[in-house]
Amino acid sequence: QVQLVESGGGLVQPGGSLRLSCAGSGSIFSFNVMGWYRQAPGKERELVATITSGGAPNYADSMKPRFTISRDNAKNTVYLQMNSLKPEDTAVYYCNLDQRGYYYWGKGTLVTVSS
Repeated sequence: QVQLVESGGGLVQPGGSLRLSCAGSGSIFSFNVMGWYRQAPGKERELVATITSGGAPNYADSMKPRFTISRDNAKNTVYLQMNSLKPEDTAVYYCNLDQRGYYYWGKGTLVTVSS
């Protein structure tokens, strides 16, 4: 069993910043890919960024360069630093773990960008 718990969401004004965290627990192996996806109201879930256990990041083009993904392997935790936030970044942000062909999801954390 794998559990992913996101935190750090909330209400922020346009131009502001937030840092999301996702802590994994359970049967997590050394080699995996962790990442963030988001789903805005009325839209499909989309990729934000992923990062391998070796530290190689991959971003959706539209997320560069405002978002930065990082991870702490010792804590099985992945982070998403979001800067210069825009109202269109409003969404539920989901943490994802991809290991050995299995996908695991957190329950999501809501980010609202509004004045």
